[in-house]
Amino acid sequence: MNLRERAKTLRKHQTEAEQRLWYFLRAHRFMNLKFKRQEPIGSYIVDFVCHTHQLIIEADGGQHAENMAYDQTRDAWLAAQGFTMMRFWNNEILQQTDAVLEKIRLAVEGFALSSAAALSPAPLPKGEGEQQQV
Repeated sequence: MNLRERAKTLRKHQTEAEQRLWYFLRAHRFMNLKFKRQEPIGSYIVDFVCHTHQLIIEADGGQHAENMAYDQTRDAWLAAQGFTMMRFWNNEILQQTDAVLEKIRLAVEGFALSSAAALSPAPLPKGEGEQQQV
């Protein structure tokens, strides 16, 4: 099974936590952002991604505690591609959905602020840019 087929299968067999989070993230419902689910990136499949903000959200179950080395390698590769990773335990998503969404909102707003700062031109040195009086 190739990566695209695997992603399609994962979309059909979401965990309860993934279903809950997808309800809020889908169809531009969350901050009018476009998220995709079970999206192949490189040789990996991520649970949710917002390409606009290079943000990946992972819903972690018990299997992730056993695969920490794999997750660290995967996260490092995705970070090297410019993505920011947010991980939440399944029970956190199911029991504290509002808190999870708030953390995601703060991350998106933080990204927007840092992007705006990076795009703002540096102020001119004193004296440059001032109009000369004639």
